[in-house]
Amino acid sequence: MIWKDAGREKRSPGRTGWSAKTSRSQRPEAPLSGQCVITREIAVAEGVFAPGHLGELTQVVPFEMVDEVLAECGAVQQRLRKLPARVVVYLLLAATLFEECGYPAVWRKLTGALEALPLPRVTATALWHARTRLGVRPMRTLFDLLRGPASAVRTTGARWAGLLVVAIDGTYLDVADDTNVRARLGKGANQYTAASGYPQVLLIALVACGTRAVIDAVFGPRKPGEPVLGRRLLRSTHQGMVVLLDRGFATNAFLEAVAGTGADFLARLSAVRKPPVLHRLDDGSFLSQIGTVHVRIIECEITIATTAGCTTGVYRLATTLLDPHRYPAFELVRLYHERWGATRSRTRLSELPDRRIDLMSTA
Repeated sequence: MIWKDAGREKRSPGRTGWSAKTSRSQRPEAPLSGQCVITREIAVAEGVFAPGHLGELTQVVPFEMVDEVLAECGAVQQRLRKLPARVVVYLLLAATLFEECGYPAVWRKLTGALEALPLPRVTATALWHARTRLGVRPMRTLFDLLRGPASAVRTTGARWAGLLVVAIDGTYLDVADDTNVRARLGKGANQYTAASGYPQVLLIALVACGTRAVIDAVFGPRKPGEPVLGRRLLRSTHQGMVVLLDRGFATNAFLEAVAGTGADFLARLSAVRKPPVLHRLDDGSFLSQIGTVHVRIIECEITIATTAGCTTGVYRLATTLLDPHRYPAFELVRLYHERWGATRSRTRLSELPDRRIDLMSTA
């Protein structure tokens, strides 16, 4: 049963847990020709499980999925606590939405609409211990269930010439300057962050350019670098994809590994690399070879106009798309420039270093 009284939220037990409905009407001093009522219904679980929901996102990550993952990983709580394992999973998911908040603030946001329910009071220490008990494996398993391109056939920009357009990109995240963390990660500076005194974790992701959905991601130390750590992402590349790569990934070994999965690539080479010209093509590109991979090289100049002026850069692109009639050089240059720029500017990967966000935990 759902009922309301003067806009105050009430609750009643139902088949799937607690159900609440809120009502808000127009103020009496500003009457309308007819009464305007806005209602919102929230269904949550009972008791200590009530905070385990994320509104509409709970439909994407339903309770049943989380419970199955916890059972598979052996992470279900042995006794009922104030913070059951399921609730901790949703707490961590919420933390990704409110990344600038600490865990207590995230908890308040997670329970903000449940004031009428008898929720347990938890401390920051309790939240930390609950997260530690949960461990990494359930979140990794949940990610593996949910990750993917998430694109329909008609999604704008998802495909080019029948190929799913994806990109591999990396960034560095500052982590807590803890003794154990320092011992494993060390310290170092790079050109993207001013927080050179903090240990850093390297994050590399495989992203669908059309939807900007994360298909796969890996974390690791700064060394031995992006091309080595990035090879773990190749488990998710396959025939029917074209992978956009920046200069940092355009090593012989990495390009050979990408081609070995059946996926095509379009990679920018560094200025110092000058592959041999084996055969000139009519569109100005030429056939060459990088390692054991037969490639096509496209050289071009791209001018970028901004409020600060115009800058012109020389691009040398290498691709396994060898047919100049099916894959014209100009179209490949535009694909790389537009899609790579869109991916870099619109995904969280490109925003993280500029915002100087530190990871919340050391575990």
